[in-house]
Order: sequence, then C-alpha cells, then structure tokens
Amino acid sequence: MATEQVEVRELKEGRYIVIDDEPCKIISISMSKPGKHGEAKARIEAMGLFDTNKKSVVYPVKHKVLVPLIDKRQAQVVSIQGSEAQLMDLETYEMFSLPITDEVKDTIRPGGDVLYMITMERKKITRV
Repeated sequence: MATEQVEVRELKEGRYIVIDDEPCKIISISMSKPGKHGEAKARIEAMGLFDTNKKSVVYPVKHKVLVPLIDKRQAQVVSIQGSEAQLMDLETYEMFSLPITDEVKDTIRPGGDVLYMITMERKKITRV
C-alpha cells in the first residue's frame, strides 16, 4: 500500500486522505478551537477518487492519518471497446485496460493521449 502518515493539522483542501481504506480528495476542512479540557478537532469532508462517495470524519488535530501517494502518468489510447479503453503507458510501454469514466467519455479518442493516476494499486483515467 503506497501511503504515508501525516498529522491532520498539515492537511489542506485539494489534497488527499485515506478514509475507510479508500483514497479520497479533501473538499473542505474546518478546525475547532481547543476547549478547556480537550484538544482542537478537525472535521474533514472528502470525496472518494474511485467510488465518488462523500465521506466525513472528525479527528483531533494531532492525530496521524494515512495519505495516499499518487503517481500521475501519461498513456496513449490504443483502442476503445465498449466502456473500456486499452492504454499504453508512454514511459514503460505497458499495456492495460481501464474503464472510461463519464467525465472523459465524450473526448477520448483512439490514438490520443490521456492522463491517468495510480494510487493504492488502482488506476483511473483523469484527463484527456
């Protein structure tokens, strides 16, 4: 699993976090002030990268959480078969198939280049 540990206070909007073993992009973070006998808490709203579900968690600010390491790469579209695209990585020349998401369905073409990401041993097309 390609992750690292980070304290909650170091997280920012637009970064990534692992919630329930699912890599998520942080939508918003709100920090509360420490109470008389407690410590400050952070409420994190995030959206899953692969399942697109909204998730919400509350952690103490000093709590350590997992952050996924995301590798962004470029690939060429070799062919399109139904709702899957066969891709070839432009660095390693590895061939693999990925499902076509609704965001890129209209713009993806055979012979064109796409950006995809690899995180926690899963892949997804992000941009054409």
